[in-house]
Amino acid sequence: MNTADQYLKTIYLIQEMEDGPASTGSLADMLDVSPASANEMIGKLESRGLADHEKYKGVRLTKEGIVRARDALQTYCIIERFLANVLDVEDFRGEARELEAVIDDTVADRLDTIINRNPNCPDCFDAETDACAELDIECEKPAD
Repeated sequence: MNTADQYLKTIYLIQEMEDGPASTGSLADMLDVSPASANEMIGKLESRGLADHEKYKGVRLTKEGIVRARDALQTYCIIERFLANVLDVEDFRGEARELEAVIDDTVADRLDTIINRNPNCPDCFDAETDACAELDIECEKPAD
C-alpha cells in the first residue's frame, strides 16, 4: 500500500462516518498531516480519476477510488488483525499504520492465510473505534 492508498482509505472512512464528502481538515487531522499536504494529495488523486474535489464542500471518491480504498482498508484490517490476534502487539493500531505503507499485496495475502479473514472484510472495519470488528480484543474509540 502506498501513501495515495492511505489517503483513499481515510477519505473513504470519513465519507462513511459523515455520510458525505470528506473535508480537507478532517482528512489532515486523521492522517496527522498539514491541510496543505492533504490538499496536494487530493489534487493528485483527482488527476488520477480517483476523487472529485469541490472547493469548500470536500472530496468524494469516484467508483474507482472506492474500489482502491476498500482494497487498502482490507489490507489494513489484515495487518491490524495479524498484529493484535496473532502477535499480541499492544499498540497494534500504531504499528498497523506504520506497516500499511510498506506491506505489499503478496505479504498481505500471506498474512491473510494466517488470520482466516472474514469474507465480510473490509465491511468489518469500524471507523469509530478505528478497528476491525474481528479483533480478539474489545476496542474503544481512540483518544484524539
